[in-house]
Amino acid sequence: MQRLRAAVTVLLLALVALGLAWELKLAPTGSGTLAIKVLPLVAALPGVLRHRLYTYRWLALLIWLYVLEGLVRAGSEHGIAAALAMVEVALGITLFAAAAAYIRRRLRGSTGSTGSAGSAVTPAVTPPADTPTCADTGAHCDAGPT
Repeated sequence: MQRLRAAVTVLLLALVALGLAWELKLAPTGSGTLAIKVLPLVAALPGVLRHRLYTYRWLALLIWLYVLEGLVRAGSEHGIAAALAMVEVALGITLFAAAAAYIRRRLRGSTGSTGSAGSAVTPAVTPPADTPTCADTGAHCDAGPT
């Protein structure tokens, strides 16, 4: 699990560095105002460093915006900007995979389940012997609790 946390942290920092270098130095568009696109990634950094599961979850969703941006810019720009866009896509997909693996392992570890799906199996609750069943009362069994 430590390797996954380290991978997420390194990939997140690499994506921030790429975004800043891309927009400020390597292939700037306009006056560099697009560099603010890395602010959500910077906001995720404290939560990732503190191993907050909530941060990993929203980062795994947020990262797809960066992958989408990379795909759009890879198709619409030329030269170094297109290459940087493909690097952004690769970093984004790898970051998603690492964050998803971390989330999955963390949830699997917290539930105590050893199943392959990673979800805990809820034990069946049986009513006491003197409790009437649906068949005894004539009620609908799928009606839920009353």
